[in-house]
Amino acid sequence: MKKWIRGGTVVTAADTYQADVLIEGEKVVAIGYNLDTAGAEEIDATGCYILPGGIDPHTHLDMPFGGTVTSDNFFTGTKAAAFGGTTSIVDFCLTNKGESLQSAIATWHEKARGKAVIDYGFHLMVSDANDQVLDELASVVANEGITSLKVFMAYKNVLMADDETLFKTLIRAKEIGALVQVHAENGDVIDYLTKKALAEGNTDPIYHAYTRPPEAEGEATGRAIALTALADAQLYVVHVSCADAVRRIAEAREKGWNIYGETCPQYLVLDIEDLDRPDFEGAKYVWSPPLREKWNQEVLWSALKNGILQTVGSDHCPFNFVGQKELGRDDFTKIPNGGPIIEDRITLLFSEGVQKGKISLNQLVDLTSTKAAKLFGMFPQKGTVAVGSDADLVLFHPDVKRTISASTHHMNIDYNPFEGMEVQGEVVSVLSRGSFVVRDKQFVGQAGAGRYLKRSRFTRP
Repeated sequence: MKKWIRGGTVVTAADTYQADVLIEGEKVVAIGYNLDTAGAEEIDATGCYILPGGIDPHTHLDMPFGGTVTSDNFFTGTKAAAFGGTTSIVDFCLTNKGESLQSAIATWHEKARGKAVIDYGFHLMVSDANDQVLDELASVVANEGITSLKVFMAYKNVLMADDETLFKTLIRAKEIGALVQVHAENGDVIDYLTKKALAEGNTDPIYHAYTRPPEAEGEATGRAIALTALADAQLYVVHVSCADAVRRIAEAREKGWNIYGETCPQYLVLDIEDLDRPDFEGAKYVWSPPLREKWNQEVLWSALKNGILQTVGSDHCPFNFVGQKELGRDDFTKIPNGGPIIEDRITLLFSEGVQKGKISLNQLVDLTSTKAAKLFGMFPQKGTVAVGSDADLVLFHPDVKRTISASTHHMNIDYNPFEGMEVQGEVVSVLSRGSFVVRDKQFVGQAGAGRYLKRSRFTRP
């Protein structure tokens, strides 16, 4: 059946203009006026922006961590994503040393099967770059369409890989057309500072930040960039939180190196003082890298505006305060790392960024959709409003004001880190491949309707 969206303002990474959008099946088939709308269902978008569906390149659904599992699975997490205007996610598939990559991928396929309400793909963690793994990566890229590989430089004795593993992965990624991602923090330094803090009896949540200083993030970012340059490869630094890391990315990009960076809404609007909230409330704000001193926020906004950072992911990694975050009440190292961000990502960028003149409306689209589609092999199928692209569309009302609250969000978690924040802008309706997932702020999607995305090999955008 055809759908005719009329009266709205189309916004892409490049243009803003008034036009109607005609959908047939799963695709956009026409944009403009005086379209052939015979037999089409009419959808009134008066007063709304028509945005391309958001692409969240950084989620952790149904992920084991610290003796527990994230509270959102692929149904609840993708449903919440849709309410926030996101129509595609790329989740992180974890691997274990000694396990085949294909076995790990099969586990993640099973987690998502029959649950996702929007389209999804996977990044693949590399923890050990032995000959078997390096050989298997070629088939992973070719057959699974997994064209991004994640290496952790932190979480010693759990997820952390050494420099040799990172370097070998970068070299192999160059050969097979994959983009390497790094969690850039110096895990050895953090391990030392953490043991020292505990030995001195410092167990409160704030010490999560004190033991993961910005210098450790900046150093690891610089080291990963240097190894990438040596390998003549490509690198994407996830969840950049501080000026130290931004500076190193800026220097590398000035040299023309193939380096990209992502930040997250939490680093743009929250700061280290949230970790020092009384009565263990600071545990709600424990994630890695930690929140930084407030002045870093302006550096991050400037980096987004000036193209030093290319994307905004959520790093959605939710753990309930009761029963999960509480595991670390007497030891900050036992607080599960992560927070619930997936639903508020786009609204926060609009309200705190566009409305306050820190980024443009077109940059909002680029940062939350288009650039991720290009970097992760989904463009132009995803990431824009164009004839022939998937009809992943968001009707977004820019004038509605509301208050963020756990009592009204759709994430499967008992708190919201932005609780009580007044924001402007609201997602009204969301279509995924031409079918409504959210309509007039009501969920009308279906578990299992989301499709697995086989993504193209990396090409420099």
